[in-house]
Amino acid sequence: MSENTEKSFSSVVSINPYNNSYAKSISSFLTYDDSVEYEKEQSSISYINTKEFINAQIEISKNIPQEDLHDAITNKAYDELALDQAVSYKIEYIEIYHLLDDENRKFNIFVVDPEDLESRYENATQKIKYIDTIIPAPLLLKSLYTRDIIETAGAHVFIYFQKTSAFITIYDEKEYVFSKTLEYSFEQMHEEFCELYGERIEYDDFIEFFTTEDLKNSTSIYKEFFIKLYKEIFSNISDILTYVKRAYEIKKIDQLFIGTQVHIESKLDEIAEVELNIKSSLLEFDYGFESTESYIDQLHSLMHLYTILGDDEKYLCNFTIYQRPPKFVQRHSGRLILVAAASFVLAFSYPVTYWSLSYAQSLQKDLLTKEYNKYHIQKVTTEASIKNRKADLDKTNKLLVEEEKNYKEKKATLVKIHDVKVNYLMKAKILTQLTKDLNRYKVGMESLEFSTKDKLNTFTLNLVSSKAIRITKLISFLTSIHDGKYNFSIEKIYFDEDEKRYLSELKVEVL
Repeated sequence: MSENTEKSFSSVVSINPYNNSYAKSISSFLTYDDSVEYEKEQSSISYINTKEFINAQIEISKNIPQEDLHDAITNKAYDELALDQAVSYKIEYIEIYHLLDDENRKFNIFVVDPEDLESRYENATQKIKYIDTIIPAPLLLKSLYTRDIIETAGAHVFIYFQKTSAFITIYDEKEYVFSKTLEYSFEQMHEEFCELYGERIEYDDFIEFFTTEDLKNSTSIYKEFFIKLYKEIFSNISDILTYVKRAYEIKKIDQLFIGTQVHIESKLDEIAEVELNIKSSLLEFDYGFESTESYIDQLHSLMHLYTILGDDEKYLCNFTIYQRPPKFVQRHSGRLILVAAASFVLAFSYPVTYWSLSYAQSLQKDLLTKEYNKYHIQKVTTEASIKNRKADLDKTNKLLVEEEKNYKEKKATLVKIHDVKVNYLMKAKILTQLTKDLNRYKVGMESLEFSTKDKLNTFTLNLVSSKAIRITKLISFLTSIHDGKYNFSIEKIYFDEDEKRYLSELKVEVL
């Protein structure tokens, strides 16, 4: 949508399709409004979470003409990302200008399945009919730079936590670089917290602590476990940042910003700064809107900020399938009606005295004869076309069977890749934990083996100690402290006469 088009609207409504919340702005006043409905002079905008689109970087030759660019990007996306040829994905892209290449142009591409959009926005479109803009959530952050809300350049990390999802986004020199889904939504945090706490607590109690307790000054019994949870979260983020810095040749992360769907009292920015050693702050800025609400979801504020930017100030990456219809005179039906009306007026502009009944009847007969001949030809042509289409349908059905087979094979491959990606075992983290426990009881480890059988991951530690009781105490401690996470087994402890030491083989199965 162009800047001029957006300025013609009297109000803007933003949509969070993941919790069905709506925020409306009129002039510079922004507030939640779940009773919104369709208004002709109302612009609408929404976003897509990172887990619902595929993001990748591709290169296209500079020799490709601009008018062929979209087709070239689409074809390469299907090839490089192994997309299902039977699905007409929506593919949008933004060009990367700061990575110079003499031969190729580089693009960040975003791929979305239209069926996901239809199911996601079913409720919203029943209320407001049209959605002018649907943009990937990480691209909304560009507005902070173009409006000089964030004035500094450098490499910036943005982390955003929501009820059902969370994501991390990297901008370098005020341009989008990378984004990834984090497995730490509020709901996932709640599950992880219950596991750390050893007892299930209600989600509402978890959120109440999260939003009302200042962790630094809290005396709650939950404090210790929240600290463990935060350390785990930022440890995962640290791993991601290590990868991003290496993959995108970023020397240093200059600042980290943390945003949340709801207001929280815990100083997550202070915790992040300690854990990651990166200057950190909350994503709480003056977005230029006034409100009576105690807290506005920052993504809502960013969406309203996005709508007031010009086309040259933002990323134009629109996935909407709910565009407004064109003006009446621009529609084929509208033009037909206007032509018919003009013809009608012109026909009756002649004096009625020039017409006679016999001439009218003769003319009518001629017209009907011509019309019959016309439709007869159309009938014969249509019957032949139907016959050809049936033949094509038979061929297509055969191709469909083959494509369905290929689809199932590709789907199985992608599921396997996704399983490896999501459920990758953090071996180093487990070994670090076990090594600390070995040191606690002064038990050494001569060698280590790792194996996977029937989806069961097993570490085999060959232990050595000067005393057998140290090994037995170690086993007792491990089984009590790691119950539910690992399965420990040991067959025997035997004494090496030559070395005067006790040896044993400890198997650790990861549950």
